[in-house]
Amino acid sequence: MTILRAIATRIATTLVTLFGVAIIVFVVIRVAPGNPIAMMLPPGASEEDIARLTALYGLDRSIPEQFVIWLGGVLQGDFGTSISLRQNVLTIVLGRLPATLELSLLALGIAIVLGAALAFVATRWRETPAEAGVDVVNGIALSVPDFLWGLALILTLGVAWPVFEISGRVSPTLDLPFVTQFYLVESLLRLRLDITLNLLDHMIMPAVALALPLAAVIAQLLKASLKETIRQDYVMLARTKGFSESRVILHDAMRNALLPTLTLTGVQLTFLIGGTVIIERIFSYEGLGNLAIDAVINRDLPLIQGIVILFAVLFVGINLAIDLLYAILNPRLRHG
Repeated sequence: MTILRAIATRIATTLVTLFGVAIIVFVVIRVAPGNPIAMMLPPGASEEDIARLTALYGLDRSIPEQFVIWLGGVLQGDFGTSISLRQNVLTIVLGRLPATLELSLLALGIAIVLGAALAFVATRWRETPAEAGVDVVNGIALSVPDFLWGLALILTLGVAWPVFEISGRVSPTLDLPFVTQFYLVESLLRLRLDITLNLLDHMIMPAVALALPLAAVIAQLLKASLKETIRQDYVMLARTKGFSESRVILHDAMRNALLPTLTLTGVQLTFLIGGTVIIERIFSYEGLGNLAIDAVINRDLPLIQGIVILFAVLFVGINLAIDLLYAILNPRLRHG
């Protein structure tokens, strides 16, 4: 019952958070300067044309009235129509979401593998130059933001030594016989390795740019957790049985050291998804982040609202999932 009560409380808190985000975003983008309707029309448009479109999109009403109408539509699955693209907002957003999710999860996978490897090296060869080297690498990775890593990768592996593609999600010449927009997942399931390799060719550099700062954070926390864990009695017992130090760290210490790292990784994943906005723009990657910048430039109010709400749902959903997973994996919370 304790876990069920905690789940109910978190879900209620999540709904309140989403409602608050919706209010803030709705009000802020409407009090910001600029007329989105005027941007749609040619320079010679009359005042009557502007007034007609303003009424069509409901922008002639007060902000509270607009919010109530918009919220009623959202509760029915209608996020409105994009001003600049003239299409259903929910359709546009959901069409771009898979690209961003695949990029974010690939970056997360790279960050976890790289961060765990760095933490293992620093722990296995602690108090040696290897540990100092890991600390230097972590410091560099943390001090450079992801978009600068992206630019550096473009200049080196995209221009100086053209190893990877520097723009787009997939080559336009490829035949994509897919049902969904999850191209990477579907290409693997259909064993279309040619498409998989082409997708990875476009995704590697933006994914690595996103992963490097997160990998450093994971490495630092996991290294600190491992230093505490390797002093525990059960780890000492494993050493007395004659197991190698590498085996003791990987098999005995790593499992318990990962628990505090799990929560941080989940929190950092939300920042990683948010970081895709700039990275997708730099690499011309056709995801949700790139769409968000276009929406802001065009003052597309319905599209901005839909994107921000979706990002908010992702953020609170990930945090909720991490909290629940932590409660399941932690026996003290599970039986408390």
